[in-house]
Amino acid sequence: MLTTAGPAGADSDATGLARAFADAAERHGVPESVLLGVSYLTSRWDGHDGAPSVSGGYGPMHLTDAATALAASEPTGGHHAHGTEDARGDTSRPLPPPSPGPRDAPDTRAVPADLRTLAEAAELTGLDPAELRTGNAANVTGGAALLAAAQRDLGHPASGDPADWYGAVAAYAGAGTREAAEFFADEVYAVINEGASRVTDSGDRVTLPPRAVVPDTRTADALGLPAAPRDPRVECPRSVSCAWLPAPYEELAGGGYGNHDQARRPASQSVDYIVIHDTEATWETTLDLVQDPEYVSWHYSLRSRDGHIAQHVAGEDVGWHAGNWYVNAKSIGLEHEGFLTDPDAWYTEAMYRTSARLVRHLAREYDIPLDRHHILGHDNVQGPTDASVPGMHTDPGPYWDWSHYFDLLGAPFRATAGPRGGLVTIAPDYETHTPAYEDCEGAGSPCAPHGSAAVRLHTAPAHDAPLVRDPGTHPGDGESSTGVNDVGARASAGQQFAVAERRGAWTAIWYLGQKAWFHNPADAPTAVNARGWVVTGKDGAATIPVYGRAYPEAGAYPADVPVQPVVPLSYEIPADQEYAVGLRTDSEYYRAVTFDPVGHQVVRGEEYFQIQLGHRIAWVRADDVELRRS
Repeated sequence: MLTTAGPAGADSDATGLARAFADAAERHGVPESVLLGVSYLTSRWDGHDGAPSVSGGYGPMHLTDAATALAASEPTGGHHAHGTEDARGDTSRPLPPPSPGPRDAPDTRAVPADLRTLAEAAELTGLDPAELRTGNAANVTGGAALLAAAQRDLGHPASGDPADWYGAVAAYAGAGTREAAEFFADEVYAVINEGASRVTDSGDRVTLPPRAVVPDTRTADALGLPAAPRDPRVECPRSVSCAWLPAPYEELAGGGYGNHDQARRPASQSVDYIVIHDTEATWETTLDLVQDPEYVSWHYSLRSRDGHIAQHVAGEDVGWHAGNWYVNAKSIGLEHEGFLTDPDAWYTEAMYRTSARLVRHLAREYDIPLDRHHILGHDNVQGPTDASVPGMHTDPGPYWDWSHYFDLLGAPFRATAGPRGGLVTIAPDYETHTPAYEDCEGAGSPCAPHGSAAVRLHTAPAHDAPLVRDPGTHPGDGESSTGVNDVGARASAGQQFAVAERRGAWTAIWYLGQKAWFHNPADAPTAVNARGWVVTGKDGAATIPVYGRAYPEAGAYPADVPVQPVVPLSYEIPADQEYAVGLRTDSEYYRAVTFDPVGHQVVRGEEYFQIQLGHRIAWVRADDVELRRS
């Protein structure tokens, strides 16, 4: 198996991390493809500069030392620790912003075995634990030793055939169920069959050439893991590990209830969106929060270390997760274990791949197109009113790798037009695109350099030009910043915008009523050209009114349903500008303010278009705009 730091084809070229994989595989008798596949699924071969993952794993092999990682961590407030939004986002039944407070300091005395594999690797190799945490080569050696030990413990010889290592790979996941262990192993062998190549965060080119391998799945029998039948309430594809852990639907004192609404989707309303969140908490804290009837809810949580899924709310019901009731009523929310400001507490490949499988499944079930008009980040969800816009959440943030995610979804961001296309799809190269951010470790603190899916937007075609202003997120005279939670001058991979101008290495887009410039050089493009539908103001109009929710007009409401206000956001959008259209939809309001869902109603009215207004989406009334091809 060749792993090279240069062009594939000459083993003598292997250096650095690539050589470490080859040496460790030979020393411990593990097929190199197996070692590379396991490492790719846990870290994509990155070392993360010795920082632990959210589940306490270190280095390219994700050797776990949760006691050390937790002892050094700061308590966090969980899913809603950043932002002040009302997660339900319904002004007819507003909720106070959840504030569970910081979690207790972690107890490091009783860490389960699957979260302390680094100590076992130290014992097997004689290497110092500190070296295993911070040295990539040592870490790879430790991972190889663990795989070899698992193979021995299962009673299997150290075969040179990758097909014979399925059981050892399943054991490496440290999963508590056979389903979860086998999902991890299946994904490792999928990587081996597909192949992979990338430059890691240490600057090493590592390559796993594709190799057709049919693993012997019987080798996992000796693990003795429980193989309980899947709960029939789970709505996941069969190819992932998925459990049912329900969010409570309970009536509370004073006539309130939590933490979601019962519905009959898609019979009652179409599901148009899937919203991607990060948890801002560990797995254990996340599960504790979603089981609190006085908290909020989402449909699925995904675990970082192995991609295991817990489903909490049925797809037919409405979770309280996006901060905008219109979006909540028409979406499914996915929470991914991780932290926006700490990209090296990383989103693992296992979690990306599981999430992509789940999203593909949901997209088929609900007929949701696989594009960034329908697959939203929480940070792309608009505030329903002016007052709510500044407090909307900003996860999963600029470090979520949207391009890789859509590659896994089978819907990569590709050019659909020539160099004069009327739209652009943002698509920087994540690994080499490293704009500076700050506030990761407190106000004003610089974030460590890291790949990013977002481009920065300026008022003129120059790096030193001011950033464009977002008067919604920065009311008054506030300026946009390079803060990691500031979405005011940011466009993310997959988002589409109408082109306003091109000038050399710079492209301008229409954005929040302004001409916003981003660097887009021919030798390192950060966008691809596209065609599609746009809206512009009608002849004679001065501005285009934009809305934070697509609610019906007053005349659409029956007498027993209070009319919900339809008030434009305060953004000034000149009528001669163009904005990319995501979908055309009837306006809808889901009236759900009582525990008993018998009286819940859906009100429908005039048509709206969803547009890409800025970093966040918005809606315009079809009667206010002209629809045209870009």
